[in-house]
Amino acid sequence: MHAIEFITELSGTTALQMPSEAAAALPKAGRARVIVLTEEDTDGAEWRAAAYEQFVRDDAPEDAIYDSFR
Repeated sequence: MHAIEFITELSGTTALQMPSEAAAALPKAGRARVIVLTEEDTDGAEWRAAAYEQFVRDDAPEDAIYDSFR
């Protein structure tokens, strides 16, 4: 499989803008697999990590055995 990579801006519509250079590199017929990668939500990851830390902070001493399963 041959990959063609480009970056585009999302505009809230159901169509993605493809640069003309990328479009020219595509075969004229056949099938293609399209994978859209977006930037990771770092705020969400930080929030989940903080929530987890708060969750395990108030454990009873006898539950400390579970701390090694992170």
